[in-house]
Amino acid sequence: MRASIGKFEPLILPQGERLLWQGQPTARALALRVFHLRLVAAYFAVLFVGRVASGMLDHQPMEDVLASAARVFIPAAIAMIILGGLAVLYSRTTRYSVTDRRVLLQFGAVLPMTLNVPLAQVVSADLKLYPDQSGDMPLSVITEKRLSVLLLWPHVRPWRLNQVEPMLRSVPEARKVADVLAQALVAASSPAPGPVAASTPVPRRATIASAVASAA
Repeated sequence: MRASIGKFEPLILPQGERLLWQGQPTARALALRVFHLRLVAAYFAVLFVGRVASGMLDHQPMEDVLASAARVFIPAAIAMIILGGLAVLYSRTTRYSVTDRRVLLQFGAVLPMTLNVPLAQVVSADLKLYPDQSGDMPLSVITEKRLSVLLLWPHVRPWRLNQVEPMLRSVPEARKVADVLAQALVAASSPAPGPVAASTPVPRRATIASAVASAA
């Protein structure tokens, strides 16, 4: 699928299928909302304050207190670099594509994988929009095969173990992408023009509900 990390081959579609949108998750959004860099930084900040308070209660010299407390910055820096690097890696090795027939999730740094979600199997799609205009778009799908959370992570809706939902993570300009997907779902659910029958099936209604997160 890829010649190297972050390099994707052009998407080859069957004749008649059109590519409507293609993009990758943003590394910053992955770092903050998947790898939780803010929580990690807060954790080490609490450790630093705790060490300073403990040293002051023991009446140790301030220089010694600060020198001892500052040691937490070494593992903190290592953790932040590792998690930030993973966010960049996941961003560069992931590509989402929306066509007029399906949604494709291509991902995997070590073992490249592709999840093909036909629009006909998408029951609904949601949008969780964040202040930076990126967003998460989980897809509720009907499938005979059980989807694996471990194989799909992080491209899966959190805490949905029984009803696994693939998710487009940290999509830039998510509202525009949601509009594209909504139009594709409506078009895919509309019956093809033909002779008027005695009864006309009612197309399912495809909508995208958006929920704006209070904090990224």
